[in-house]
Amino acid sequence: MSSLVVATPVSAAIGEVGVAARAPAIEWQECPEYSDEDLRRLGVSEEKFEEYRQLLGRTECGTISVPLDYDDPAGKQIGIALTRLKAADQKHRRGSLAFNPGGPGGSGYLMPHRIVTNGAELDERYDLIGIDPRGVGSSTKVACPEGQWSERPPGPVTEEHARKAYAETVKINRECAQSNPEFLEQVTAANVARDIDRIRAALGEPKISFLAGSWGAWLGAVLGSLFPGKVDRMWLDSVASPDHRRDTGVEAGAKAAHRNFQRMAAWIAKRDDTYGLGTTTKDVVAGLEDMQKAYDADPLTFTDIDLTVDGTLIAEAAVRPSTQWPRAAQVLKELADAEGPTAPPAVKKMFGPQQDGRELTANLAFQCNEELGDRTFASWWNAYLKRVQRYPVTGRTVAATPYVAPCAGWPLPAQKTDLRPFGGSRMLSGHLHESMSPYESTPAMREAIGGTVVTIDDDVHGSAFQVPGCIEKLVDYFETGKRTTTCPGMPLPESAVTRNRV
Repeated sequence: MSSLVVATPVSAAIGEVGVAARAPAIEWQECPEYSDEDLRRLGVSEEKFEEYRQLLGRTECGTISVPLDYDDPAGKQIGIALTRLKAADQKHRRGSLAFNPGGPGGSGYLMPHRIVTNGAELDERYDLIGIDPRGVGSSTKVACPEGQWSERPPGPVTEEHARKAYAETVKINRECAQSNPEFLEQVTAANVARDIDRIRAALGEPKISFLAGSWGAWLGAVLGSLFPGKVDRMWLDSVASPDHRRDTGVEAGAKAAHRNFQRMAAWIAKRDDTYGLGTTTKDVVAGLEDMQKAYDADPLTFTDIDLTVDGTLIAEAAVRPSTQWPRAAQVLKELADAEGPTAPPAVKKMFGPQQDGRELTANLAFQCNEELGDRTFASWWNAYLKRVQRYPVTGRTVAATPYVAPCAGWPLPAQKTDLRPFGGSRMLSGHLHESMSPYESTPAMREAIGGTVVTIDDDVHGSAFQVPGCIEKLVDYFETGKRTTTCPGMPLPESAVTRNRV
């Protein structure tokens, strides 16, 4: 489950804060200071700086002590970092609303600020609670030893390389888990849900509301299942699958990515005068298949960027969400006749150094401690080969359709949380064409926990928090309880010129 990620705050990590369990209490303290460069790293646009700083000026920062292991509540305690943006209208205040951006391993510390500056004025009647989950950001965390994977040779993945990658994954995962098993085995959604409930109690709230997306939607389902009487209103976007299996999740994501690629190919075909990749969907698809074969036979490297162009890189460009179609189409246009020695502009921009806002150790622990699927080499390799056959253009994407189980070799036992319907109300928004959290997960989650399905006609992960018309419905729901079954999605780019200027 990938992610609606907000970068971590710049303050130092909080260490262990005692060994004796005590009644929940938040220790309020001075908030970190954020320079303009810090805000840029957080993804804040300069035109939003003033509004963002006004929100920071209203923010309280704190920590709460929670048990590392809830089966031993009097044992070792850890610190959970949180923020509170108090409701502007205290007279009509409804309660507290907590956030999680997904990841897993994303920081929610300043997620309320990002949501409000996107136009969701939830801070009028709610105290907004940003939380760094255990293992993340300014909460108690650990870091695994850095592992080294062998570089994938250009061209189609061979079984020899896949077996080598599997052995390396097993080794790295074992070394990670064994570096601090006492802490890492407690990095689960169930424990984060327990931490949130302690925060609720410390805030003096009988119930808490919750807004989250991606893996955060799984966390919301767990929170409500464990504390059915303590949840008020909840909106979960880009809903995760309720079965928590990576193997079946990859299959669903690969199928969805192929479907969405057909939409992208049709969009490109209508703009053949701009991209020259074909006048029909069929021509665009066939042309990209030929491009993949050509680059597999003769991979291309550049002198100014560490990048090898082969069939897999073509696949990576072909699975972009619609907000990136103009850029991706320009990449494919440039690669149609690229010769080097330097990388074409769009290629360099799309495949240059990227930042990952997740805590990678926490990401691994959250995933693998709750991974209920098959982790064997044979099952993943055979499934990968079938996907490549079914989806020639998109089936080779490394992130979306891996050939090695990410949790292979993780030695800590898998922990299962049973989901169930719970009190309060909840909105489950799914995106018809999304591949990161395929739409099919949304009705499946409703079967597990109940709620109202909100259908969004786009392919953009987490767009319910970004599109003005949907933001209005989201705010209306939290303020009045009014439900909806549809929400405006991110519109398709109208033209290459317009979108490329954005």
